[in-house]
Amino acid sequence: SSTIGRQLSTSWREIQGSNNWRNLVGPTLDPLLRQEIVRYGEFVAACYKAFDLDPSSRRYLSCKYGKGSIFERVGLEDHHSGYEVTKYVYATAPGIHFPTQPETHTRNPNKSRWVGYVAASSDNRVNSLGRRDIVIAFRGTVTSSEWIANLMSSLKPAHFDPHDPRADVRVEAGFLSLYTSDESGSKFGLGSLREQLLSEVSRLVEKYKGEEISITIAGHSMGSSLALLLAYDIAELGLNVTRPNKEYSGKGNIPVTVFSFGGPRVGNSGFKERCEELGIKVLRVVNVNDPITNLPGFVFNENLFKGFSGGGYEFPNWRCSCYTHVGVELVLDFFKMENPSCVHDLENYIIGLLKSCPNYKSSCNNNSKSDRDQDHDYEWRNLMERAKGFLSVGAQRFDGLQWRINAAMDVFNLVQSQWT
Repeated sequence: SSTIGRQLSTSWREIQGSNNWRNLVGPTLDPLLRQEIVRYGEFVAACYKAFDLDPSSRRYLSCKYGKGSIFERVGLEDHHSGYEVTKYVYATAPGIHFPTQPETHTRNPNKSRWVGYVAASSDNRVNSLGRRDIVIAFRGTVTSSEWIANLMSSLKPAHFDPHDPRADVRVEAGFLSLYTSDESGSKFGLGSLREQLLSEVSRLVEKYKGEEISITIAGHSMGSSLALLLAYDIAELGLNVTRPNKEYSGKGNIPVTVFSFGGPRVGNSGFKERCEELGIKVLRVVNVNDPITNLPGFVFNENLFKGFSGGGYEFPNWRCSCYTHVGVELVLDFFKMENPSCVHDLENYIIGLLKSCPNYKSSCNNNSKSDRDQDHDYEWRNLMERAKGFLSVGAQRFDGLQWRINAAMDVFNLVQSQWT
């Protein structure tokens, strides 16, 4: 409404996390913040609706629609009018595949998959938003190699700033590979997801130089991990710095905000601390019953060390080895459903924001499944069985990582236990 538009135009910085969402997340969720979280969630939902998974299609593993029509074709035109998609972005999957499920296809011989897009608010939307909003949206895990990237729970230095490698800042190897891998050896291959995004963000920041700008990055599941890596990369390189002659303090520059839905841990404590130093704001929307939010580092995470605080025991190199979440957490609680994907499904996250928890539970417990629910149920079961099979037959390939494989198996078993 016009009233909410006026409120947003004057309080957008607070909604974007300038005060770390103090008094907005709890004890009750601020209505304007709720509206904005849902809006950015719908930006992400568009990625799923537009992703082509039909092997017979000429756009297999790409977007089904053109940049000018995507919002209209997925039914979001009314809610997202005033935004223009400026670039589609693609990620190259790591060189790991399920042995029983090859993903190569004659219509898409390369390894790149469409993972999202960059959009910017148009001139006629600037007044209602209070600024020029640059949005980057990422879908979550769909293909098998992307699921394997989620399970590669080893930490590696990000090394995004060539002038300051920051060896203590470490991120999950699979997500880093999705973000930085390219197809330079292929004749028609794309540059890395990182190169595509940094180039487009830099172009838009330069184009709208002198205006009030926000950079909002939203993602679900794996996409939330890519969102956080991009936010860190932008801030570490200073692409959001509007005063290059002054030391960057995270203030007075373009705010960078991440809206994460059902996202796993991405990096270690050094990564978290550096994100906070750079002024990156992260709002994590999580379902307490969603096992994906415990990955990676299902066992080896910050909770492991809470018992050691105040004691005499010190775990070697825990700061570099331990996974930890970044940002402010907004907790949802929906559980016990016929369809096991309910706990992690983005649409259910959005519904959970719009409805109270009891109403949400009721919708999840509906015994009559739609065709879509039945398809999701079958795909989820099939995926879990394939993943468990891969982990069982491929364990010998991961020397010294058997405990991580066992942890991943525990997650699969936890999800499967909800089917009965």
